[in-house]
Amino acid sequence: MADSGSIRRVLLVGFMGSGKTTTGRLLAARLGWDFLDFDAEVEARSGRSVESFFERGLEDEFRDLEVRVGRELLDRRDVVLASGGGWPCAPGRTPREDQETLSVWLQVDPATAVLRVEEAGGGRPLLAGSDPAGRAEELLEKRLRYYGEARLHLDTEGRTPREVAEAIARYLSPKEGIRKAE
Repeated sequence: MADSGSIRRVLLVGFMGSGKTTTGRLLAARLGWDFLDFDAEVEARSGRSVESFFERGLEDEFRDLEVRVGRELLDRRDVVLASGGGWPCAPGRTPREDQETLSVWLQVDPATAVLRVEEAGGGRPLLAGSDPAGRAEELLEKRLRYYGEARLHLDTEGRTPREVAEAIARYLSPKEGIRKAE
């Protein structure tokens, strides 16, 4: 395992509604680093919302741009990154062995993910239909092996984003000596 002093970026991965963006912002503020969200970067560069890519049947175009954005952002230092939920879903995208990147899987139950997305007031195109919970379960099942490539796994159930951000910060803290998921 890398010495936490060599970590130059944190990459948050996980399903929609796991808290990547909110936790990422809090963690970046705690560390004094920048925060960047893959989806926000794709939207800024394309001039199109993530939803519009999917509504117009342009998922392949979205995924291509998301891959390019991911490669570029993973070259940055002193940054917390929130990947899109589908971005890690190809072998080797979650850099477990990269000594400068701490990859963190924010785990969430499918039902909780759907509830959080609904509470946030935004539907997600991939959950559209009459059974969003069933669709979430199906998608999450397909993505588990990719999310599992992350170095640190943290369950977000029953935890606030601030608590999750603090757990990651403690993991990074050499004086705390914490090196396992809580």
